[in-house]
Amino acid sequence: MPRMLDVSDAVRAEIGDEEADRLLAGENAPGSYDCTSCRTPGDSEQERTSTVLFVGDETAVLAFAHASCLPSQVVQVTEEQLQGAVRSIGGTGSDMTGGGPQQTVPEQAVLGVTSGLVLIDGELHPALVVEPTSPIVRPGTTGAGDDFLPLLAEQGFTPVAELASVPPVLHGWSVLLAMGQLHAVLQPGSSGGQPVAWWQAHQPLQVTDGWRAAANKHQQVLMFAAPVGSIGRQPREDLLRDALDKAAANGRLVAAALPLAGT
Repeated sequence: MPRMLDVSDAVRAEIGDEEADRLLAGENAPGSYDCTSCRTPGDSEQERTSTVLFVGDETAVLAFAHASCLPSQVVQVTEEQLQGAVRSIGGTGSDMTGGGPQQTVPEQAVLGVTSGLVLIDGELHPALVVEPTSPIVRPGTTGAGDDFLPLLAEQGFTPVAELASVPPVLHGWSVLLAMGQLHAVLQPGSSGGQPVAWWQAHQPLQVTDGWRAAANKHQQVLMFAAPVGSIGRQPREDLLRDALDKAAANGRLVAAALPLAGT
């Protein structure tokens, strides 16, 4: 029986027409699979299924996802990330809790990113909290100031005085959750091109089942950002919430709702 597969033009261009046609005919596609986004079982004979091609520097991995979780697409990752993802599929990947920050270096700025669930108006929302480990200055300038929040405000992030409502959606930005792990925060590319990574994990960040379920429910992730020294490394979600509330009250917090894997 032909599989209910979606193969995007981008994926077809990477794997070739012959391989794409074999997939669509059901020759190479698995009947059942674990969704690369939500990690729950799927069946390509019973429900629409997306082909997702992860491309590294030297290798590529074809994965499958519920069409309702991810569109068929090509995802550029580093070779290290790709190998880590392959290990995680095999059950040998690193098991990191949502409380630990991942750090990376986007243009010389070091960012700490923490995932957690935030209660707003009686409902739990998946959130990412971003805090640099040092002051961020505007590119091309020097000095001891911190332009992190003004720079994000110019990108469309909204100042938050209190966590009483969900922040507005910031279109063009998105959060890439794939293979059940957090890979990157994407921002619009230049001149309307492909999205580029604003933040990218050195190794995919393992999120909790509850966080992933909330992300799939809302199809968006709330991103909060604060200057260095505002949040700190909080070991529990209740302490993280307290730190967010204090940062908001002190005028040191911006936020936006980012679509999930909005490519």
